[in-house]
Amino acid sequence: MPPPFEPLTLVHVVFSSRIAGGERHCIDLANAQAALGHRVHVIGSAGSAVSGALASGVGFHGLKLPLLRGWRVAALARRLGADICHGHLGPACKAVAHARSAARIGTLHVGYKAHHHARLDGLVCVNRAQHESLPQGGALASVIYNWAPERDAAAAARHTDLRAELGLAPQQLLVGSVGRLHRSKGMDLLIAGFKAHAPADAVLAILGEGPDEAALKELAAGDARVRLLGFRGDVDQCLKSFDLFVSPSREEAFPLAILEAMRAGRPVLSSATQGPQEMLAGQPARLVPVGDAHALGHAIAEELGRLRPLLPQQRSVAYATAAYDRSNAVARTLGFYRDVMLHQAAQAKGFDSEEEAYAAWHV
Repeated sequence: MPPPFEPLTLVHVVFSSRIAGGERHCIDLANAQAALGHRVHVIGSAGSAVSGALASGVGFHGLKLPLLRGWRVAALARRLGADICHGHLGPACKAVAHARSAARIGTLHVGYKAHHHARLDGLVCVNRAQHESLPQGGALASVIYNWAPERDAAAAARHTDLRAELGLAPQQLLVGSVGRLHRSKGMDLLIAGFKAHAPADAVLAILGEGPDEAALKELAAGDARVRLLGFRGDVDQCLKSFDLFVSPSREEAFPLAILEAMRAGRPVLSSATQGPQEMLAGQPARLVPVGDAHALGHAIAEELGRLRPLLPQQRSVAYATAAYDRSNAVARTLGFYRDVMLHQAAQAKGFDSEEEAYAAWHV
């Protein structure tokens, strides 16, 4: 095990073919750590879009089949000389637990599940509620907030006028949401609530793709105001066109889409899931009960009524986002890695404290 302030060999693990919130966090963290001089690798599924988003200094290792992934991750981490093996999302964390030659870390992008996380050495919680609900006597844990990584640079450089693309008149208000089309994200609630309560001239734009796309299109059928736009590489640009951003999720630990909407200065309306309750506390945003399409629709109508008299530039909102600083979060993550390594060394060598383990590295 190297001294705690030398460059580390870091192996991230994420098994996803497409890039969503957890994958984006893994990619940006790996890229940032490589830029700081660490030796960084990512293990994922062969052919995954993750490989194309990694910086040139980050190695990608694709596994062609899911068979024996835990054993294969452990063997690859050992061959790479990993000091840290860091899992992102449940299946990856379950595989990382086999990598006993390294300190095993998992980020709770969704939430704690014993069969995924109980055998890890360290857990990164993305909100305080997660940390407070962890089982006693388990792994070391730290609350480190995610951040909103910049999206595709080429897409960001292009000018997108979503309002013009949708053919909206100047007086029409645009409600928007970004997320995977999956039941957990609550897009069905958003469509139902919008159809029932939104003003007749308002438009709803949903950006994202996923397994519920056909069902959502069927739910939206007959209402030309509802537009499902599919995957977009220009999300940051599209957000600037929204008059109101809505997060209707049934469960959410730390929604990057909300953080992106805050960065864009958009009014935010969200269901009161775990992450948004903490992120939006004390912020100029509105929460509604989880899973209640009627309450969500009423809140949309009320927010649009409040926004309608304002000029477009007056609808911008200023949020306090210092807690979600990328540089600080990356530094805290590296610090947590070293805390876990010191804790392991203290246990392995019989030291009474991490301080004694740290001192031993400098003898």
